[in-house]
Amino acid sequence: MSASATQDTQPAPPKRSGGAAALGWILTIGLNVVAPIITYNVLTEDHGWSEFSALLLSSAWPVLDSVISLAWRRKLDEFAVVTLVFLVITAVVSLVGAHSARALLIKDSGVTGLFGLLCLATLLTPRPLMFYFGRKFATDGTPESTAWWNGLWQYEGFRTSMNRMTLVWGVAYVTEAVVRVVLAFTLSTRTMVVVSPVMIYGVLAALGVWTAMYGKRSRAEGERRAAEAATRAEAAS
Repeated sequence: MSASATQDTQPAPPKRSGGAAALGWILTIGLNVVAPIITYNVLTEDHGWSEFSALLLSSAWPVLDSVISLAWRRKLDEFAVVTLVFLVITAVVSLVGAHSARALLIKDSGVTGLFGLLCLATLLTPRPLMFYFGRKFATDGTPESTAWWNGLWQYEGFRTSMNRMTLVWGVAYVTEAVVRVVLAFTLSTRTMVVVSPVMIYGVLAALGVWTAMYGKRSRAEGERRAAEAATRAEAAS
């Protein structure tokens, strides 16, 4: 097989450890999603804490996830870091401006908008945000699977896919935030209380479906190019 065909062919992932993957996902979801939400709700609804104080304490869970990752895998979990950054952004936004119902709706838009800007900003860094999100979902966190995912960066098609996914997520969330701000000033608060979460989860679901479909299509395109390159090499020989 020619060198070009070899370069187009991305290696298959190593065999994943089911136990390690399951434990990793339990820790990730529990410490980055479930625990912060429960902590925030309990502190604000049952104990009367302010939004900022509750969010600040909730951010301790992703920090704990990072500490466990450092102790267990000897590396920092970028997914936990991004979650922590997101919580910090939320805490900062919660301090800004008035605390009316309309202001709170606008603040929600500010959080998703800042996340979109974070996605776009990482396009200027060595690795875009979706590279780290993809590694969290596509590997079980073992050194072998992590090394496999990191090694995929050498392939142009893979780099293009990660950058494009990050761009789409960034533009989508910035656009969603702008639209929700406009609607917050156009629609009644009662209507926006219904519309806002529908938009949040609707955009997330749409992005998730698009990402899965785009990733599948990109892999198929890479395999097709590799097959064509191999056919040309055999014909030339």
